[in-house]
Amino acid sequence: MKSALFVDFDNVYSGLRKLDQAIADRFARQPLEWMNWVVQSLELPDHVPEDARRRVLVRRCYLNPQAYQRFRPSFNLAGFEIIDCPALTGEGKTSTDIHMVLDIIDLLQHETRYDEFIVFSADADFTPVLRKLRRWDRRTTVLAIGFPSAAYRASADLLIDQDDFVRSALGFKDEEEVPKPESAASSPSKEPDDPELANSARRLVEQAVAESSAPVPLAKLAARILSSVGDMDASTWAGYGSFRGLLESWSLAPLKITTSGGGTIYDPRRHSPPAVSTVAPSRSPDKELHDIVDLIRQEVARSSSSIPCSRLASLVTTQHGTIAADWNGKGTFRKFVEALDLTPLEFDWASSGGVLRDPHRHAASSGRSIKPINGNAAQWTDDQDLLPIACQIHEVSSVPLLSPKDYRGLFRIIEQDVREHPFDLKETGKRVRDRLREGGHGGSRLDVNWVLRGLLMRGHTFGKGEDDAKSLSLKTANNVRSLCLREQMVLDKTMEGAITRWFSGQM
Repeated sequence: MKSALFVDFDNVYSGLRKLDQAIADRFARQPLEWMNWVVQSLELPDHVPEDARRRVLVRRCYLNPQAYQRFRPSFNLAGFEIIDCPALTGEGKTSTDIHMVLDIIDLLQHETRYDEFIVFSADADFTPVLRKLRRWDRRTTVLAIGFPSAAYRASADLLIDQDDFVRSALGFKDEEEVPKPESAASSPSKEPDDPELANSARRLVEQAVAESSAPVPLAKLAARILSSVGDMDASTWAGYGSFRGLLESWSLAPLKITTSGGGTIYDPRRHSPPAVSTVAPSRSPDKELHDIVDLIRQEVARSSSSIPCSRLASLVTTQHGTIAADWNGKGTFRKFVEALDLTPLEFDWASSGGVLRDPHRHAASSGRSIKPINGNAAQWTDDQDLLPIACQIHEVSSVPLLSPKDYRGLFRIIEQDVREHPFDLKETGKRVRDRLREGGHGGSRLDVNWVLRGLLMRGHTFGKGEDDAKSLSLKTANNVRSLCLREQMVLDKTMEGAITRWFSGQM
């Protein structure tokens, strides 16, 4: 697959710098490292041949030489063409956007057909370009640091997760990552979205095997993890895509895993290897896929609203452990279900985790059931009237759907933590998440990071005397207002009052 890469250096570097200066500097000084990741490890966008491999034939970096000349040698060594885009106004505005657009259109009509256009920028001005590329049947991959608009995200075939880019491409590893098996050391592997979540699942696996007098079926174990481990999602499995992928990320020796008959895990020091005759015969793959399609259709038929894909993934995992172990060779739940014939049911992946709906019975996004996605539903008891508006804002801005009580607890914990420790995005996020759980509040690591990143992207500097809970809540509310306005959401008095009450009420 022939690809062309366009890097809006000023945009990406300034976005990363707001999060962490060290991350921004590594991006600027080691482009060869993350370029190797793009070529060798970054997944391909949808609808490309299965055996396709990415070849980045064009590499262009657009930067302001007046501000970032010191980074030019690094990009030269990584094989980039460097396009100088000096400031043209007193405010520092450059011509990067127009240069990138003209170059993209030029390559679109080039005699060499470029199959994929990779854009590193969060600038929503490129949305029309992405749509034009789609009309011309070209694939688009985007890296956007910060909070890209919904239109921009939807116009790209593949959106590079910024956490994955920082962790995998730039090499900022999380110390809590679980060890990888030696057999997988030579091949690219996924990193956990939440290392503590993966570690909790591992402890449960080891405990279940230790307490069992016989080999433990993998399907039973997967169901137990989903019901017992807080935020575990069967559609992602802590970032590994499948339960089998999560298991294979651990070095469980001396425990052993079998794959026949749905699979088991056992301790050879205490358990006899499972005999083939004792394992229930597996159904034919075609029959099992047919049963899964029926299961999904029945679940949709019973529901009065769209169904979260995480719920569907849990159902399939519980009842069809063999298929769910690696999603029938597809690797992820999304690719697995998109390969099934579920017509006329429709998937909507725009919301967190995605939903499945019957277009003849279920309304689109505005008609989805009103239910908190993260946190404790009971926390909304005193704010049920606010919940419909909060759900609407959540779908537009992606702000975590935590209750007002949870947000008040979150901002107080952030204030306390910053008072006790120097701010560091990764470490602060861990401590705040742990204290949220200890205090009985809802909120995952991703929710905490969303709030912290929002504050940083809005220009907040921790440690400068404005870290009290009230100030943080007001700045978060203003960030959400800006995101809503960017998505052309009308903020009348009712909406303004709801945002204020959601984040700052009784603070």
